[in-house]
Amino acid sequence: MLFLLLLFLINIGEHTKDQNALKFFLLNYIKYFLIAIAGCILFLPFLGQAHLFDWDEINFAECAREMIVTKDYVRAQIDFMPFWEKPPVFIWMQVVAMKMFGIGDYAARFPNAVMGIATLLTLFYCGKKIINEKMGLWWAGLYAATWLPHFYFKSGIIDPTFNFFIFLSFFQFHLIVFTGNKLRHAILSGLFLGIAVLTKGPVAVLVAGLSLIVYMLANRGIKGFTVKHLLTVSLFALVPFFMWIGFAVAVYGLHYGQWFLTEFLTYQVRLFTTEDADHGGPFIYHFIVLLIGCFPASAFLFQFGRKDAGSSNAPARDFTKLMWIMFWVVLILFSIVKTKIVHYSSLCYFPLTFLGALQVYRLSEEGLIIKKLVKGVLLFIAALWAIILIALPLVGLNKEKIIPYIDDKFAVGNLEADVPWHYAESLWGVLYITGIVAGIILIKKNFRQGILLMFAVQLVIIQVTIYHFTPKIEAYSQRAAIEYYESFNGQDVYVTPLGYKSYANLFYTKKRNFAAPKYYLNGKVNEQWLLTGATDKPAFFIGKIQNEADYDAIPQLEKTGKKNGFVFYRRK
Repeated sequence: MLFLLLLFLINIGEHTKDQNALKFFLLNYIKYFLIAIAGCILFLPFLGQAHLFDWDEINFAECAREMIVTKDYVRAQIDFMPFWEKPPVFIWMQVVAMKMFGIGDYAARFPNAVMGIATLLTLFYCGKKIINEKMGLWWAGLYAATWLPHFYFKSGIIDPTFNFFIFLSFFQFHLIVFTGNKLRHAILSGLFLGIAVLTKGPVAVLVAGLSLIVYMLANRGIKGFTVKHLLTVSLFALVPFFMWIGFAVAVYGLHYGQWFLTEFLTYQVRLFTTEDADHGGPFIYHFIVLLIGCFPASAFLFQFGRKDAGSSNAPARDFTKLMWIMFWVVLILFSIVKTKIVHYSSLCYFPLTFLGALQVYRLSEEGLIIKKLVKGVLLFIAALWAIILIALPLVGLNKEKIIPYIDDKFAVGNLEADVPWHYAESLWGVLYITGIVAGIILIKKNFRQGILLMFAVQLVIIQVTIYHFTPKIEAYSQRAAIEYYESFNGQDVYVTPLGYKSYANLFYTKKRNFAAPKYYLNGKVNEQWLLTGATDKPAFFIGKIQNEADYDAIPQLEKTGKKNGFVFYRRK
């Protein structure tokens, strides 16, 4: 309801001379309402079906929990030490959710579920404004039926919220060129960009700046806007971040502001120029992620041809150009970045699904013929997903035959988890490929019916994967560690991972803000003091099985057990 009210207030300015503006809005209200209901059904259930995943999900959720514990809502903390890696907007959203639902997995993921609903409504609105209502429906439908975009609305990471505000900034910038009230859209573009910066950081400005440069080069200069508009966007982009940092300085002093900005910017540079451990990859990493992860939307990009002008409609042509620019800038930028993580290219989901939906719209409404290449890509990627879904139960049931070929003690330990599987579960993969093939066959006779069948199959299987398969995968990867941490919930003890980084020990033990001065050393946990020093409370540890011999050799440690690749210790 709040979204619809905001939509009306933003839109009404363009219809001030039209006495039917309110009537027009009310006539379209029912479609927004139905999309919102569909979004609630798709995104709100099963959010707590699996524990939060280390690192990112638990990292941000722990920041929100510590805000509630300390009642310090201005600055983020991790292990009750200042946290500089991310600004606080998404963490504030999680705080609100935790106030509503209690501290837990569901609340940590709830903000992105809400953003999922808002995103579908926004795509319908934008698609309708750029081309027409049918385009808006195709765009919202394709976005919801695409694997990774849908999955991320069930997650507790920052990117879906960050991407939403970046996209709004780009859309408002497009409206500067093609609407009368240019100043209002420049202000909104800047504010949305500023909120994106306050959500994740300066990468928002980098993406927007690079895209603007490419956009002006493509247009051979400034067309439809002026330097005044660019300055307005830039000025209002600074407002949210500096309001927050200014308030933080007022509360904690100038030294905090200087320290935060220094550490924050240093971290951003390090992220771009160095490769985090276990997060490297080849240049084409994100190309592969988007091709397979954004199925079926990615397949329809192959429908574009050399002479595809985009549209006879100038605004639609310009927006299509802007989306191509946004897509390639993000993809190339994060292919260059040394650290490779799946969600780094997630900003591509907006332009990719728009471009895919544009082709779906043309194939459905303009009678174009779908290319054989597109059908081939649809079949190939669907087969890959089907193989994964079929293989998961088979691997689980036959892991004893696979383990001898794995040269990784920790992976072998993970596979020892007692996870129930049945051969019948492979039928989900069979049903999936059967449904997609049926959709491809039906496309030849009736494109609209065929693509709607594919959408329906996608939505069902994505929900099955989230509800049924993801908890089983989580049982292998981390559940033994999470259950160990949960066994200390509410106890006044130290629980620390050895030899690897984790935030789960903080969130799932509900760690208290009570630690001896020696617990911290140079802003980090003093592991040596916990292992050998005169601790003020019992200390417990968890390590990975490949390092078991090293930990067994520490005389102060007593092994208390091991499970699924993790080894548990306590101070004697």
